[in-house]
Amino acid sequence: MKLFDTHAHLDNQRYDDDRDALMQRSRDAGVVCTLAMGTTAASSRKCIEIADRYPDVYAAVGIQPTYVGKPDAGDWDEIVELAKHPRVKAIGETGLDCYWDDNAPLPLQQTLFQQHIELSRQTGLPFIVHMRNSEAEVLQVLQEAGKQGPVNGIMHSFTGDWELAQKCLDLGMDISFAGMVTFKKSQDLRDVAAKIPADRILIETDSPYLTPHPFRSKRPNEPWYVQHTAECLAEARGVSVQQFADQTTQNACRRFAIALDA
Repeated sequence: MKLFDTHAHLDNQRYDDDRDALMQRSRDAGVVCTLAMGTTAASSRKCIEIADRYPDVYAAVGIQPTYVGKPDAGDWDEIVELAKHPRVKAIGETGLDCYWDDNAPLPLQQTLFQQHIELSRQTGLPFIVHMRNSEAEVLQVLQEAGKQGPVNGIMHSFTGDWELAQKCLDLGMDISFAGMVTFKKSQDLRDVAAKIPADRILIETDSPYLTPHPFRSKRPNEPWYVQHTAECLAEARGVSVQQFADQTTQNACRRFAIALDA
C-alpha cells in the first residue's frame, strides 16, 4: 500500500531531534512521499533543506495567510526565488483566514493570495489553499482567477459542504482531507468526501496538527498517521484501503508532477 501525505509541516521544531526516526516510521507505514509545507520565507527555506535531505520529501513554498501581516522586507521576492528550486513541487500554503484576521488584515491576505496564484501560473506549480472562516472570500478569489482558465490548486484540509466542493472541483481544484474527517462528529464531512470524484481526492495529515482518530489526543501528529485518514475515507467511499491509498497517491503524483520509483 502506497500513501502520500500531501501536507505536513515537517519543518516544525518539535521534529528537530527526531526527524530521521519520524521519516522511518512513515516509510514503515507505507508513506512513500510527503510534501513539506512552508508558511513563511524562513519556513519555506527549511522545507527545502528537509527535501534535499530526504528523497521521499518534496517542498512547497509560500506565506500562509496568518503570517502575511508580519513578513520581513524581501520575503515575497525570496518565495519567488525559492519556487525555482527543483525539490519544490507546490506554492503555498496560501489562502485566507478570517479567524485570526486581527493579526493579518483581510485585504493584505487577499493580495498575497492572488500573488501566490499568479506565481502558480508562472511556474506551473499547483497552489495549496488554507481556508478558515473564509469560504465565500476564498471562492471569490478562486472564481476571479478561474476567469483566466482552470486553476491548478488543492483545497487543503477541506471542511466545507458539498456545494462548495462542487464549485472548487468545477474550477479545477483537487480536494484534500485531513484528520478532522475521522472525528465522530464529522459525518457530514465524510459524506462530502464520499462524493468527490476518485481522481480528484487527496489525503494529508497537516502534521503536527489535526491528529486523526484514534490518536486525536496525541501530539504531535505524524505523517504516518495518514493511514488512519485513508482507512476512514475508504470505508466512507465503500472501497478497500489498498485501492483508496493507491488512488490518492496516483492523484497526488499527477497533481504535483512527481514520479515515484516503482
